[in-house]
Amino acid sequence: MAKITFIGAGSTVFAKNLLGDILSFPELANSEIALFDIDAERLSTSEVVAHRVAEALGATPKISATTDRRQALEGADYSICMIQVAGYKPGTVVDFEIPKKYGLRQTIADTLGIGGIMRGLRTIPVLLDMCRDMEELCPDVTFLQYVNPMAMNCWAIGRASKIKTVGLCHSVQHTAWELSKDIGIPLEEINYVVAGINHMAFYLKFERNGQDLYPLIRQVLEEGRQPETNRVRYEAFKHLGYFVTESSEHFSEYVPWFIKRDRPELIEEFNIPLDEYIRRCEVQIAGWEAQRDALERGEGIEIRRSVEYGSGIVHSLETGTPRVVYGNVPNNGLIDNLPQGCCVEVPVLVDKNGLQPTKIGSLPPQLAALDMTNVNVQSLVVEAALTGKREHIYHAAMLDPHTAAELSLDQIHDLVDDLIAAHGSWLPEYH
Repeated sequence: MAKITFIGAGSTVFAKNLLGDILSFPELANSEIALFDIDAERLSTSEVVAHRVAEALGATPKISATTDRRQALEGADYSICMIQVAGYKPGTVVDFEIPKKYGLRQTIADTLGIGGIMRGLRTIPVLLDMCRDMEELCPDVTFLQYVNPMAMNCWAIGRASKIKTVGLCHSVQHTAWELSKDIGIPLEEINYVVAGINHMAFYLKFERNGQDLYPLIRQVLEEGRQPETNRVRYEAFKHLGYFVTESSEHFSEYVPWFIKRDRPELIEEFNIPLDEYIRRCEVQIAGWEAQRDALERGEGIEIRRSVEYGSGIVHSLETGTPRVVYGNVPNNGLIDNLPQGCCVEVPVLVDKNGLQPTKIGSLPPQLAALDMTNVNVQSLVVEAALTGKREHIYHAAMLDPHTAAELSLDQIHDLVDDLIAAHGSWLPEYH
């Protein structure tokens, strides 16, 4: 019986969906489920919901809940991480509000940009602390890492820990579904190959029965049928020739072309939702009380398999059933024209032999070059987190495409100082 530990189980809805996915497999229905969170109240809700999910599925897992992380990890075969260090307040609010004082606007601020940099700096030390616990308590564990900034987090873990780790995201699956709707072809009929870095990977192949479907995507663009919420990515596709995996609101802040304080017409033309993550967080928080009560009463416990890869990975490793997922893993000879050791997103075969990433070769040169603008920032954040050198935080911000397009070097330096001061004890000391 596999032991599966949920780290950050107070993310009740996400935990509910993953738990439903896992317990829907008959071979996993008797698993041991350990729920951990630092928020006892949210953890209690998740424990109730976990029992409701099991009951709805007729599964009989052994479920426990604890605020003791080491207890939750003891003997785990799998750990699934879904934390947000510093939460919406103060973490996310600080990441948005202080840059605004410098005229620097963001949409999501969790993967790149100055917000992604700061989120990485406060998250990496926590993840590495977890990994040290795992090295002691469950050294053979498979660590399924769902936390952004995905690439920075996984790169740091790859450098600093021996724990088997894969970073998981749903951008590949979601975008494939969106494109299938745009071109009017059922997703189950489409075959694709994706590679690059998390949130900036590209569909190298998008076809049906050997027929290239990219002409149909171009037709959507030429006929002006691109969705209102996806103007940024279609514009990037027009100039790059390949479609990127993460949403338009995310992608707009990874590049220097769309969010400009002196070009408000670009914001309007490309329908860019500034402060979008702030809005989402506030909507989620406002609805949480009613949702929590409903979930605890068992209302709304609808079990429908999600597109998340986590449960499939556990099932394949336990049963040997082969399946391909998209994972974020170290670039050990997988993509030739990205740096060795950086975190790349590629197809991964999973079976009894473990996680086996696919060698891609070289990306089209324009895609590798664009990815490198993000990899450069990631590398410096990882360097700062692992060495404690403050100078590399400045360097990361200096090289961030959006930040560099808006601010002078002195402004960037001052912004970093203000953010470090505002984060206080959420960051380790930098020298």
